Amino acid sequence: MAKALLISPSYFIFFIFVIFSSATISIFGEEYSYVKSINPKKMNMLKEKVTHFQLYWQDVVSGSNATSVTVLDAVNNSSTLFGSVSIIDNSLTVGPNLSSKTVGKSQGLYVSTGLEETALLMVMNFAFTDGKYNGSTFTVVGRNNVNAKVREMPIIGGSGLFRFARGYVLASTYSFSDNGDGTIEYNCYVIHY
Repeated sequence: MAKALLISPSYFIFFIFVIFSSATISIFGEEYSYVKSINPKKMNMLKEKVTHFQLYWQDVVSGSNATSVTVLDAVNNSSTLFGSVSIIDNSLTVGPNLSSKTVGKSQGLYVSTGLEETALLMVMNFAFTDGKYNGSTFTVVGRNNVNAKVREMPIIGGSGLFRFARGYVLASTYSFSDNGDGTIEYNCYVIHY
């Protein structure tokens, strides 16, 4: 006659725990095997610096060489242009005149998101094409209340010399013409390594 093996419930629970915990340890080990800690010294990330750029954002919507193109029109003849979407490849210049030296491009889009006031969602990369910062970018994403004298938007990242960038930009309208072209002064405060 066969004898039953009697195991106390606490031993049984411990046995099950050991079996499953060893299984999950190897599973988690494989799942996170691609993650490694990195020494910040090896990435030259010891000293943060703040760089200030004063740039002029040239928004040209008129003529055959427009750098800002509306790809989706406003809904319901909205006075705030609610719902319109524009794609941009605007020059960033060192002076307010369109003929000033170009040091980069602002590439991205802006969307009119205000029903009752003219407010834009700005999503753009400031991509530098000149000097020490050539090939580096930082990204601005935020709300632009167009009628405010000064608008603040965050810098949320970057590449090249602006890897791990953060900071903010202050935008103020320098000029706006009847044909819709505008020059916006951007004071950019970029924290980077």
